[in-house]
Amino acid sequence: MAYSTISKPSLHFNTKLYSGNGGTQSITGVGFQPDFVWLKRRDAGAGHKLNDAVRGVNKQLVSNNTNAEDSNTDILTAFGTDGFTLGNNSDVNNGSGTFVSWNWKAGTTGSGTTTGSGTGKAYSYSVNTTAGFSIVKYTGNGTTGQQIPHHLGAVPKMVIQKRIENNGAGWNTYNHTQGINYLELNSTNAVASDTGKYNAVPTSTYVQIGNDGGMNSNDVQHILYCFAEKKGYSKFGNYTGNGNADGAFIYTGFKPAWVMVKRTDGGANYWEIRDNKREPNNAMYFRLFPNTSSAESQDANEKIDYLSNGFKLRNTTTGSNGSGNSYIYMAFAEEPLVANVGASIPATAR
Repeated sequence: MAYSTISKPSLHFNTKLYSGNGGTQSITGVGFQPDFVWLKRRDAGAGHKLNDAVRGVNKQLVSNNTNAEDSNTDILTAFGTDGFTLGNNSDVNNGSGTFVSWNWKAGTTGSGTTTGSGTGKAYSYSVNTTAGFSIVKYTGNGTTGQQIPHHLGAVPKMVIQKRIENNGAGWNTYNHTQGINYLELNSTNAVASDTGKYNAVPTSTYVQIGNDGGMNSNDVQHILYCFAEKKGYSKFGNYTGNGNADGAFIYTGFKPAWVMVKRTDGGANYWEIRDNKREPNNAMYFRLFPNTSSAESQDANEKIDYLSNGFKLRNTTTGSNGSGNSYIYMAFAEEPLVANVGASIPATAR
């Protein structure tokens, strides 16, 4: 049986729940200093606030719209050694609100100049090669074939991209099972083809982009979140639904902590996120949707189970298990199926 080199996934990704206090507060217990913090209010409608250490504190992007980066001093105001500090913005710290934060660790920083076609432009990054995650802020050059180094040392299997400056650009999302086609994190649209977005399959060195204005506007800032697979920790794949309550089983090689799913072959289906902190037990049906500001949905018709080695659909709906429908997923571990340190005890069921 294959072993994971990451025995404790929560040192690289962790979900942290918290309650708002209407003022300012420090959220601790993440387990590391996060470099990418995704915040969402659960009990009421509010935008998904995405924050990262490369762009810096007080700067947010919102996954459910195409707006440019916001500068707010009352949302995320600091990255701490064990969490982060919040201001009094009601979207992230309403006094009567309940919230979730999803946190990823990068940490090793650097900068350089892009390669490939056109004029090389400046970029900066933060990377965690152990967990296969990097954040890259780059300047576009407007030329098809610009190559953005990601510093993972492995081929990214999932990439989420957004133009930072100027409104109107979507969240161009790449999953390796879809070729160089893309999905938009901010929309319900099906997978689409446009070589102006991802111009070639990413390599172990760079992400190559086209000349689409949302991907590569000349002298405009953009952001990439890049993810490589790590055995027992992360998996980015696809599956076909069966429309049955005894649904499809998706093998990941670990007990999931967080799973995001999107139907690819039809529109009008939301992105769906479930995690092990909002629902520590099976069956799970609490969903949040990156493409909308809606409050958390608690629909018992949308059940799935997290297992010791993957997840299983327990519903008949097109959101995650429509008969013959195609889906992509993005998953991170609570516990590897088997770690290669300590007693090497297999993962337990929930």
